[in-house]
Amino acid sequence: MNFSKIHFNFTSHRKVYYLISLAILAIGVVSMLLVGLNPGVDFVSGTSLDVYIGQSFDEKQVADLVETTGFPADSIRTAGDQNEIAVVRYKVNITHEDVVKIENTVKQTYGDQVTISENTVNPMVGQELVRKAIYAVLLASLGIILYVTIRFEYRFAISAVLALLYDAFFIIALFSVFQVEVNLPFIAAILTIIGYSINDKIVIFDRIRENMKTAKVKRFEDLEEVVNHSINQTLARSINTVLTVMFAAFALFIFGGEGIRNFSLALLFGLFSGAYSSIFLASQLWLDWRGNELKKGKAAQTN
Repeated sequence: MNFSKIHFNFTSHRKVYYLISLAILAIGVVSMLLVGLNPGVDFVSGTSLDVYIGQSFDEKQVADLVETTGFPADSIRTAGDQNEIAVVRYKVNITHEDVVKIENTVKQTYGDQVTISENTVNPMVGQELVRKAIYAVLLASLGIILYVTIRFEYRFAISAVLALLYDAFFIIALFSVFQVEVNLPFIAAILTIIGYSINDKIVIFDRIRENMKTAKVKRFEDLEEVVNHSINQTLARSINTVLTVMFAAFALFIFGGEGIRNFSLALLFGLFSGAYSSIFLASQLWLDWRGNELKKGKAAQTN
């Protein structure tokens, strides 16, 4: 499809975009308040066991076996190409002796090829990981504001960061609504989305800046035309880029295995959100901000 011959009026319905975005934010806030997130072992502490069974297994049978040891698992999931690994998770720490007891119990059913890899996180480590993750997002946001302000202007910078925060919260809200487990790869996905999304926004902002040099902007409608023209000029690039990366993220989600599945899921929806916020939020916020200043300037001249 040749997007270069298509000209959409993106700015005429910007209030609708704002309402849709606010509705999504409201759903996310309600979900966070009522049910919160589903944090993994990385953040709430506890023990995770990767039990290699050597053959495809039935989750209920493994759960019943583990329960006979006196340590019923909080969750059991499959992993591996042939679903030969049981990921057994506890939200409390269990001792190595208890792990050996669980291993011996599973061996009675699945044979001596059963092995267990243990990963235990204490509460202090979990809290430190959460704190560092928040610091990483805040530091990235401050760096983006500084960079975009120097390269463009502060209006672009603030509009971009507001849209980036929307992208991050969109993923968090999605994981809260569907109670998908939040772990360290999830944080990596958030930071990856921030990097991708700001690049997409800078492309549009750069085009707006270049078009502003030659445009005779005297009215708000003139500014609207500049933004519309700039988005349409970069539309093909935005669509082609996001689709290409989404195909890769989808392939990771399907074939990448259990360890990076949540990362792939967050990346997949984050790419969509990043493209949406670049076209329908960041540029529209800048338009309203700059347009209001233009209107106030003209009002001041007439007084």
